[in-house]
Amino acid sequence: MRLLIAEEDHALYAERIRSARPELQLVAGAQLEQLRAVAGECDLWLGQPDLLAPLLREGARPQWLQSTWAGITPLLAEGLPRDYRLTRAVGIFGQVMAEYVLGHLLAHERRLFARLAAQVEQRWDHSLPRSLRGRRVLVVGCGDIGQAVADFLQPFGVELRGVASQAREQAPFLDVAAMDQLPQRVAWADYVVNLLPDTPATRDLYDARLLAHFRPQAVLINAGRGVAVVDADLVAALERNQLAGAVIDVCREEPLPPGHAFWNAPRLLLTGHSSAPTDPLLMSELFIDNLARWQSGEALRGEVDFARGY
Repeated sequence: MRLLIAEEDHALYAERIRSARPELQLVAGAQLEQLRAVAGECDLWLGQPDLLAPLLREGARPQWLQSTWAGITPLLAEGLPRDYRLTRAVGIFGQVMAEYVLGHLLAHERRLFARLAAQVEQRWDHSLPRSLRGRRVLVVGCGDIGQAVADFLQPFGVELRGVASQAREQAPFLDVAAMDQLPQRVAWADYVVNLLPDTPATRDLYDARLLAHFRPQAVLINAGRGVAVVDADLVAALERNQLAGAVIDVCREEPLPPGHAFWNAPRLLLTGHSSAPTDPLLMSELFIDNLARWQSGEALRGEVDFARGY
């Protein structure tokens, strides 16, 4: 059985997988021409959606494709085939995403960036910070990553609420509401953490109408998908002081082009799609586990429903 590994870190993946499953024939690389030459001969694909989507478009097809990203948007583009099994990366981003969210909550409450600015200006900043205890955190998107973020934040004494596709009980959230309750929940929150996938229902979600519901002291953290935010509406809301700040990890166009309004928007921090990088060791373990499941006919972790888009 041949496995195509299409990854910038392909050597790390190959070493780990070869050690665990020496019977596999591995073909690994990150150059499209190299991948094209062998893709049609490989039943299994593992790698980055942006490297694998062109191979699908050109007619190659695996039996099963394991994405190394949580997001699989490039593989859902119009015209691409869907007659194969697709799994996305699940269960490996929880802690690193939670660390990202916690870091920015603490930075805001401890006024780290304001103090850095004061130091640059040689101005003594004696303003007092606040504790996270009692801060209201709304997690929008309560799947495995949202669950991990909530579990990570709970010991800090924050109030946790969630929004998901359907209302449900889900500890440690006080409650999880359906998407139609998002405006009311946003109006409650000190922090709105967007972790939603890219689907037709989640695009342009944070528009002028929704941003008008934010509290003036609230901060938006978008670590889900860039298309969830209407860029111009967010910049206008920040300029009007409708919210206290925004941390933007994902953008509609990456890298963000010169001249984009985000570069100079007030109180907006860009983090360059760095919130939850894929750990090759954890990703390899997920693939090895899913391979055993695939061979034994068990359900695969993170299998994508093409109709739902995740």
